[in-house]
Amino acid sequence: MTCAALIVAAGRGLRAGGGVPKQWRPLGGATVAEHTLRAFAAHPGIDRLVMVLHPDDIAAEVWPSDPPADIATGGATRAESVRAGLELLDGAVDRVLIHDVARPVVSAPVIDAVLTALEHHDGAAPGLPVTDALWTGTETAITGTHPRDGLYRAQTPQGFRLQAILAAHRSQNGDAADDVEIALAAGLDVVLVPGDEDNLKITGPGDFARAERILRRQAVDIRTGNGFDVHRFGPGDHVILCGVRIPHDRGLQGHSDADVGMHTVTDAIYGALAEGDIGQHFPPSDPQWKGAASDIFLSHACALARNHGYALSHADVTLICEDPKIGPHAADMREKMAGIMGIEAERMSVKATTSERLGFTGRGEGIAALATVTLIRS
Repeated sequence: MTCAALIVAAGRGLRAGGGVPKQWRPLGGATVAEHTLRAFAAHPGIDRLVMVLHPDDIAAEVWPSDPPADIATGGATRAESVRAGLELLDGAVDRVLIHDVARPVVSAPVIDAVLTALEHHDGAAPGLPVTDALWTGTETAITGTHPRDGLYRAQTPQGFRLQAILAAHRSQNGDAADDVEIALAAGLDVVLVPGDEDNLKITGPGDFARAERILRRQAVDIRTGNGFDVHRFGPGDHVILCGVRIPHDRGLQGHSDADVGMHTVTDAIYGALAEGDIGQHFPPSDPQWKGAASDIFLSHACALARNHGYALSHADVTLICEDPKIGPHAADMREKMAGIMGIEAERMSVKATTSERLGFTGRGEGIAALATVTLIRS
């Protein structure tokens, strides 16, 4: 299934101040529109970006070129603008997420929730339950109250199967508050998914300061993962540690090639991502992994980290054994591991220690390993 993000940016938005439409105002080192586009461009579930712009903005060529987006010309109403974007996408993707450009701090979990719901429903939209008491009144007086049960604050992106929402827009007469209103009028099945308090819509001048605070908080996401693994000695004439073959009078036993160092770093990456361990991704009960080279596992973990938007900043592995001696091979191990992970060798640490002849490693019964990795998403 393919999916496009349709960013609605054809409004004039001058209430926020600044003398220009709010989507072109600076926010934390970029424009509001750039932040919004980047949020979707960075998400692995989004295949294409479309911006719907006011004709004046198209003529002035004010939109950002990075990340790249297709451009549609907006209409006199929001509904007309959205339809223009949908018509541009007709036949190009299966699903579409329609998002207000003035929500520049939308998070990946909100996008995830909408995409997941679209696997089983025509549409999905994030919302937050109304928790404050509601009053009716005038500008100067409270005239009554209103029950808040069953009321939600609508957010975007609002996601739909493309052909369903396009047909709904084509049959719509007049404007609507949002695309959920149009979808419901057409009888589409739209489900509610959890929204996010940080997913604010910039409306007034004070919203810029709040959005900047959220962006600073979201700017860097650092995760640390730990790994530990053990393999016993058995018959053999070599061991493989951190991808390097070392002659030895015994081999390490395991379902794969028993590379205890590489297994430990792999598990540390899975741990940092909260994605389980090697056994969950490559079950030892599956015969296809018998004798498999462990770089398959490490490459998978690194690819998973990249798909989640993380870069591997550093990895440190300690091999615990009496024999074989690790020092003469440590540099080769660093190069091998770094190459698989796509990082510089200076970011990969391989070191060894003994257990002072204590325990199973001290008795020469096997090798243990500890690893720590750092992932950064910015």
